[in-house]
Amino acid sequence: MQTPDRAGRFDVDAASSARGNRSWWDAEARDYLDEHGAFLGDAEFVWGPEGWREDDLHVLGEPSGLAGRDLLEFGAGAAQAGRWCARQGARVVATDLSGGMLRTAVQLDARTGTSLPLVQCDASRLPFADASFDVVFSAFGAVPFIADTSALMRELARVTRPGGVVAFSTTHPVRWSLPDVPDAAGLTIQHSYFDTTPYAEAAGDDVVYAEHHRTLEQRVRELLDAGLVLEQLRELPWKESNESTWGGWSPLRGRLVPGTLILAGRRPA
Repeated sequence: MQTPDRAGRFDVDAASSARGNRSWWDAEARDYLDEHGAFLGDAEFVWGPEGWREDDLHVLGEPSGLAGRDLLEFGAGAAQAGRWCARQGARVVATDLSGGMLRTAVQLDARTGTSLPLVQCDASRLPFADASFDVVFSAFGAVPFIADTSALMRELARVTRPGGVVAFSTTHPVRWSLPDVPDAAGLTIQHSYFDTTPYAEAAGDDVVYAEHHRTLEQRVRELLDAGLVLEQLRELPWKESNESTWGGWSPLRGRLVPGTLILAGRRPA
């Protein structure tokens, strides 16, 4: 991975964003698992840095209701959440843009004894037939890293069966107004909430990392425009038992402003 010499908010096209993020996650996959693996677990479903798990929130319904259903975890990383769903009896396929992240998934498969079919692909161009899955989900995968999330929502809806659910967590839009630091300095508004210029890092002309901001209205509109019916909008408070700091997420900030947004929509039957 190239060392960035520029970081900040500047325009990034979709191809450059995908190329840079794939290289970044390939290079960081092992270190990411070393840093966050204990928090995420090997076969746990953690929705975000606040510490809430699917066991707590039941975004996908009762765990017993997943048995025998076809699930897709997009932007799966090491597929911890997909592995948890498989242990509830679901048939799960996990995808990620990064081969490096999927290699960590293979390591966790071996360590846990729970293996999933793994597919390397861009979440906005899924290699699956229409209406292939009952539930399509991701915990912080793909959504913040894809430039055209309107196209992403349409693609997720395409592979979802009538009556099925698309659910994902992503950075809460309000965090984009604040510096990405965990202490009190991270509570001072420095950017316009309505400025959706992505945050990116570049080495010369090459983008090496990018995250894409949307307002809450835009996130909901993209889901609705994909033909999904909004069923859940959840702004996660900080879990009181969690004293961990994750980058700019911390107990100090998390008890004052939301850091994670969960949206879930259903494809009409």
